[in-house]
Amino acid sequence: MEIRRRTLLRAGALAAVPALAMGEQTPGLAASRRRPTVFVAGDSTAATYATADHPRAGWGQALPVFLHDGVRVVNEALSGASSKSFYDLGRLDRIRAAIRPGDTLLISFGHNDEKITDPARGTDPWTTFQEHLRLYLDGARAARATPILVTPVERRRFTADGTPYLSHGDYPAAMTALATETGTELIDLTRLSFDLWSRLGPEATKDHLLWLEPGESVNYPDGVQDNTHFQAHGAIEVARLVVANSRGIPGRDRRALCDTDIPDDVLTWPPTRPAEGIEGV
Repeated sequence: MEIRRRTLLRAGALAAVPALAMGEQTPGLAASRRRPTVFVAGDSTAATYATADHPRAGWGQALPVFLHDGVRVVNEALSGASSKSFYDLGRLDRIRAAIRPGDTLLISFGHNDEKITDPARGTDPWTTFQEHLRLYLDGARAARATPILVTPVERRRFTADGTPYLSHGDYPAAMTALATETGTELIDLTRLSFDLWSRLGPEATKDHLLWLEPGESVNYPDGVQDNTHFQAHGAIEVARLVVANSRGIPGRDRRALCDTDIPDDVLTWPPTRPAEGIEGV
C-alpha cells in the first residue's frame, strides 16, 4: 500500500516535469531523428566515474563500447542505490521524463537491497524488492519502451583454497522469477559474471576488479583491494557480458563483441563526478 501511495504522489509530480528533459531536442523534425537510447538504472557497479576516480569504472560506463554510434546511452546508475532508494530519490522519475517509445531501460539492483538493516535501502527479495522492480517495469512500458532486468553482478569471492562462491542470496532468484512472471527479458549477470570469475581464478580477477598496488595510481596512492567495483578492464568485460547476452538491447556491434583485445583507454572519464546517492556500493 505504501509503494502505491508513493507511486501516486510521483505520478502527480511528473505532471509538472517539462516534456523536454536531460537534453532532449525541440519537438518536431529534430525529435523525429532522435537516436534510440539505452537508459541504465542501477548502483555503483554500473555507474559512470570521473577522472578523479580513474581507473574505477562501471559497466554502464562501458556499454557504448559494444553499441553502434547510432545508439545513445544515458547512465543514471547511482552509487549506493537500491531499487528502493533509487526510486525514492526521484531517479526513476528522471528516466520516465526522458524515456521515449523504442528506448530500452536496463534495471540492475541487488547489492544495496541486501542491506536490510538500512531502512532507506533494504528490501526483502520476495516482497518489497519485487514490488519496487515492478515500478521500473511499469514505468518503461507506460512509455512504450522496453525494460530489461539485469541480475546483480557477482562480487569477487573466493574461499582460501580458491573456490568461488555466490554472495547475493535470493535476490537474483527473485528477479528471475519476476522476469518470468511478467514476460520481461532477463540478463542473468550474476551467473555470467560468476562463471567469468570462476574461469579467471583468484589472481586474474584482480585485473578486472579494483585491485591496485600502492603508487600504481595517483588516485589511489595507498593502493586498494576492492572486490566489488571494477577497473576499466573489468567494466569492459562485464559490459560485454550484458550486451552479448541480450536480445533487446538495440544497435549491438557484433564486431566489437568479438574483439578480445579492447584497450582499457577506450573508456572515457568525465571531468566531474555525477551526483552521488547514499554512500555505499
